Amino acid sequence: MENKNLLKRVASAPFRAIEKLKVIPKLLETPQNNGGIINIHRIDTDNIGDFYCAPHHYYDEIKNPIDIFDFKRGDNTTNELWIQEISNNALIIGGGGLLNRKSFEKPMKAFEELAKNGKKTVLWGVGHNSKKITDFNNTTSYNVDVTNFGLAGTRDYNLPGVYLPCVSCKHPIFDNTYTEKYEIGFVFHKNTVKDEDFIIRFKDYPTTSNTTNLEELISFIGKCETIITDSYHAMYWSMLLKKKVAVVPNSSKFFDFKYSPVFTTFDDCLKDSKKAIRFEGVLEESRQLNDAFFKNVKEYLEL
Repeated sequence: MENKNLLKRVASAPFRAIEKLKVIPKLLETPQNNGGIINIHRIDTDNIGDFYCAPHHYYDEIKNPIDIFDFKRGDNTTNELWIQEISNNALIIGGGGLLNRKSFEKPMKAFEELAKNGKKTVLWGVGHNSKKITDFNNTTSYNVDVTNFGLAGTRDYNLPGVYLPCVSCKHPIFDNTYTEKYEIGFVFHKNTVKDEDFIIRFKDYPTTSNTTNLEELISFIGKCETIITDSYHAMYWSMLLKKKVAVVPNSSKFFDFKYSPVFTTFDDCLKDSKKAIRFEGVLEESRQLNDAFFKNVKEYLEL
């Protein structure tokens, strides 16, 4: 049975590829309304940062999450539902690194086009996320014009849009207290943790990854004095908990947060982590900014 299903999927791959190309053009041709509200973000249960970075988790008035990647699924039912959900509702887009990233470029430019034509749209805590090394600490603009959206809150401090750190700060788990047990802990990105060499290399240190559940990850961070990570949300959440942070960047996204970690490599991270400092008040500030932004969203979307 498994072989039959595999053969069927392989045989249908060209059809699905063709259907995927039709989704964005069809969306732009569909009449648009603002009947309700949907929250579009990357729903990835294997990456808890992507999963928890959306406002529908924290504000009761915001519901109906949909995955920004559903336009890529390639089956007609999912494609049509994605188009209809977007066409019939006002859009809250974010959070996450949805800008300056090729995999998100087509839907983000489509949302910008809809916004320019009168669609009610909100960018909530989005940021740049380029994998090009030349963009690291050198990103000065976005691949969409955020001023075309009805409201634009961006997590990059020095770039266009109202500064708006990730809304995951609103999770009550950050009100918990933890006792530090470890001097250094590693939080690996979901891709890095697949490399056994890294696990062996740092086997003498406590480690985890952003593939675990939120409770376990925040408890792990809470028990460490210093976090070394290549995960954006591990960096952010560590700062919310007043931890020292050293980052091994794998994307441009790390470089424009208001509070800068120590940047390093896996070769030098243990040495460089000694330069890291704690930041005070990041949690309180981040929550205040998100609550203030939500007031503007309520007025704009007439919630």
